[in-house]
Amino acid sequence: MRARIRGRLRPWAVVGVALAVVAGTAAAAPGENPQDDLGPDITAIMNKPAYQHAQWGLLEVDPEDGRVLHSRYPDQFFMPGSTVKLITVSGAWHALGPDHRFTTPVHAVGRLDGSTLTGNLALVAQGDLTMGGRTKPDGSVDFTPIDHTYADDVPGATLTPEDPLACLDQIARQVRDSGITTVDGDVVIDPRLFTPPALNPQPTPLIINDNVIDLLTTPSSPGQPAQLSWRPQVAPYQVTSNVRTVDPGGTTDIQVNASPDGTSITLSGTIAADAPPTLKISQVQDPNAFGRTALIEALGRAGVTVTAPPTGPNPQAALPASYSGDPQVAAFVSPPYREYAKLILNVSHNLGANLALCNMAVGRGSSNCFDGFPVVHDFLTGTAKVDPTQFQLADGRGDVPVDRVTPTGLNQLLAYWLHTPDADAFRTSLPILGVSGTGALYCNTDACPAKGKVFAKPGTIIGFDWLNQQFAINAQTYAGYLQADDGHLYTFFVGVNGAAVPNIQGFFDVNDDVDQIAVILQQEACRQARNHPPHPTAS
Repeated sequence: MRARIRGRLRPWAVVGVALAVVAGTAAAAPGENPQDDLGPDITAIMNKPAYQHAQWGLLEVDPEDGRVLHSRYPDQFFMPGSTVKLITVSGAWHALGPDHRFTTPVHAVGRLDGSTLTGNLALVAQGDLTMGGRTKPDGSVDFTPIDHTYADDVPGATLTPEDPLACLDQIARQVRDSGITTVDGDVVIDPRLFTPPALNPQPTPLIINDNVIDLLTTPSSPGQPAQLSWRPQVAPYQVTSNVRTVDPGGTTDIQVNASPDGTSITLSGTIAADAPPTLKISQVQDPNAFGRTALIEALGRAGVTVTAPPTGPNPQAALPASYSGDPQVAAFVSPPYREYAKLILNVSHNLGANLALCNMAVGRGSSNCFDGFPVVHDFLTGTAKVDPTQFQLADGRGDVPVDRVTPTGLNQLLAYWLHTPDADAFRTSLPILGVSGTGALYCNTDACPAKGKVFAKPGTIIGFDWLNQQFAINAQTYAGYLQADDGHLYTFFVGVNGAAVPNIQGFFDVNDDVDQIAVILQQEACRQARNHPPHPTAS
């Protein structure tokens, strides 16, 4: 899979692909020791030319007794990238609970006369991340190693097979089963749960298909138009493709342009005849209007007629002050939050991480998503017993200049999880090296001894240095659990800030270097376990 994404990456992309679970202790933090003997293999990696002006941080701890195995600048701030999601998801997991489910109700507002509702159907958005669009038959949430939300930045992004409109079809059938066959009025999305914050990507109370349109181009014969499929297909969105198929080995370069309201999308460019299907996305500019039309169309498929025009703005002004006395005629219930945590951590789901702040704020009775930060602060200080000044956060995903973490802070946070009833569930929600999520992109053969034994979150911040015409890797980090052969867990953080490489292949090499250090640490952990008395397995 790693080879599939080595072709091209936008120079300005900020990619949050990372896995991390760190275990440590909440005792006194280990002191700085930049001269710690990291061994010849790790030292050789850190001394490569790409890191001439960079700074490495590393901390590995045995959480059972607090013994520090390796330490390099453990108390210094590092730009974290998506390892920030460990903090955000930890706060949301604790505040909401791993079994929390989002219930999105639909109310009949008006007068019911037989099978006719004279009035409006109101869907009250509840900040559900997937609205059933990824839910598998067993109730788990589906994902791929490179998520469709990264399709414009990372080659190799793929779709899950689930229908992104599944929730709306289910709601529509419930409305029909309630006895309503005609809505003599309108359908309204109620988005008043929270105010969409100034974060990128911006969370909204209603989210369908991550607020994007998927555009999949498949090559045909050279010289012929490429094939296009797109989803979800909702009026008035229209997609036109001018992409041509070129000879095998030719250039695959597809551009997407959309009208200001996002409803008219055009693809242009070329795709090689031997290229795999190429995925792109286009943003839904008005999630409420999109959701309204999608629900009206779903009602039509279920046999419910709505007299209002199906397209147009969401008539939010028609919403009542409350739904007292307005019967609930449908409701969609989400998978448990632990499934969303697994999705966010495994694919580094940026929208989900920012949405977690809103979910926490709503749980505290606020419609201001930034009120989620005090929830995280209280969790760190009151529950996890971690000094919050070891972190600096201004979003949920790890994408803004303010965001910083210390290796010690992450170790202490994730050590906390080892002593909770959710220890196994939280650890296994992380990408697993060589097995799942972004972890599946490295060490994915049986020849890699650490396969399946590193549970960790990676983080990346990359941009293009126009002055020197090279890639600047502001951060490549990795934090999580190392599992020894006897099942004992060690915690670690390893990361580099300030690397510079000449091309995109150099970026993948840096990513591999950080992953390889984790492999070396895991193998050392196995030797440590053999040289010390047996440990009880963490639970």
